Amino acid sequence: MTAAIELEGITKRFPGVVANDNVNLRVERGEIHAICGENGAGKSTLMKILYGMQPADEGTMKINGEVVHFSSPTDAIEAGIGMVHQHFMLAEQMTVLENVILGSEPTKRGGLIDFGAAAQHLREVGESYGLTVNPDDLVETLEVGEKQRVEIIKVLFRGADILILDEPTAVLVPQEVEELFRNLRELQAGGATIIFIDHKLQEVLEISDRITVIRRGKTITTVDADTVTAADLAELMVGSELPSPETSESTVTDEIALEVRGVTVVDEDGRPAVDDVSLTVHRGEVLGIAGIEGNGQTELIDAIIGTEPMTAGHIMLMGENITSASVRHRRDAGIGFVPQDRQSEGLLLDAPLWENAALGHQTRRPFSKGWWIDRAGSRERTEHIRGEFDVRTPSVDVTARALSGGNQQKLIIGRELTAEPIVFVAAHPTRGIDVGAQAEVWNDIREARANGLATLLISADLDELIGLSDRIVVMFHGRLVAELDPAEITPRTLGSYMTGAALEHAATGDSGDDA
Repeated sequence: MTAAIELEGITKRFPGVVANDNVNLRVERGEIHAICGENGAGKSTLMKILYGMQPADEGTMKINGEVVHFSSPTDAIEAGIGMVHQHFMLAEQMTVLENVILGSEPTKRGGLIDFGAAAQHLREVGESYGLTVNPDDLVETLEVGEKQRVEIIKVLFRGADILILDEPTAVLVPQEVEELFRNLRELQAGGATIIFIDHKLQEVLEISDRITVIRRGKTITTVDADTVTAADLAELMVGSELPSPETSESTVTDEIALEVRGVTVVDEDGRPAVDDVSLTVHRGEVLGIAGIEGNGQTELIDAIIGTEPMTAGHIMLMGENITSASVRHRRDAGIGFVPQDRQSEGLLLDAPLWENAALGHQTRRPFSKGWWIDRAGSRERTEHIRGEFDVRTPSVDVTARALSGGNQQKLIIGRELTAEPIVFVAAHPTRGIDVGAQAEVWNDIREARANGLATLLISADLDELIGLSDRIVVMFHGRLVAELDPAEITPRTLGSYMTGAALEHAATGDSGDDA
């Protein structure tokens, strides 16, 4: 039987590194095939080659038995390949239908867009694969899972029967993951071939038929999903056992490091994005904040850091009122910060590592002497971060862009923790990094907690949130709606609070089925 995809001897070189080294991949028609590997293993490069975003230096690529040479994603789309990226490519102010047809608008006589035909085609695609959406809904009104459904429909609308899904569960709660997996099985039943890239190994095992493991640019093996465990996959990927985020005994003290009282932040339309939120974080404590993206967590973090103006409330750091303080003062006073988007908010991608290690701390030693940058001090500190936090790089002079996602994240975390903060605000600290780097980040947080650091942890990884946190609060529509004991909840229960289902059950006296 002819395979849907055959990649043979794919090699891709960049200056100083071989991203793909004679990689082989065979994906059968109608299967869900997962690709696993550490950050920097070569998965993304391989998918970019398959989707026409980059040419291979060597090797052959066959789609449904035919040798192909893609010079752009347009070529891949014409061959029936669609890619759903981790970060949604949707215009929030446009409708579902407008987003779906954008770039491939059907027209009628006179060149006008045929919205009627487009809507009919959209309905047919949705009904065929069990992906129902309202074409007239504005994308900005949709939940995260619904937005992802729109992204999948976009590629199906263009005729794709081979789908590449890049970390599709990264921002979904368990109930949304279940819905996504139902959709994927519907797609598979309809004849679609799916490539599934994910770092969550239990999910990989649940949804895939076969799994290909890539390590350091080489194909290690392809296995049937029902013949391996998550521990087996972790060992194939990184040579070690599957890490766990679980934290041991409590280190929480009575000393309050961060106090947030009655904080309100309004959005551009004057609506409260953060609505009268109060919380405290003690020395030696990890306070987890759970919530589906868009429920105020980002605005709350920005208010604490000082980049988002507050309309009410106050913030205290070790008893000092910093409500009106500048971002610089807050950072110097002891707030460390890992932003949710490392590339756009945490790094200067085209600057060397020693400059990136100074970001946010550039006015303090060892990065400066008076008004002047201390290059020697900066390089020495960066070398220290490189060693202590295992940032894998040939030199501190390479650019941040040259690092894998996991090493970029370790550089940021090392930068913040070596500054010896009092409060550590960590937003999605392991998003998009592999199990090896993830384990190192978890260990960094545990060690900082044991040393008395107060940590505010925001994460979409519910196992991580439950495993690392001493307490968890849930944000829903800008308000704190629950405080939960991590020892007494499951990811599914926590997901019910995040979606509001548990709150509805409580209001009606129905316990629901959250166990």
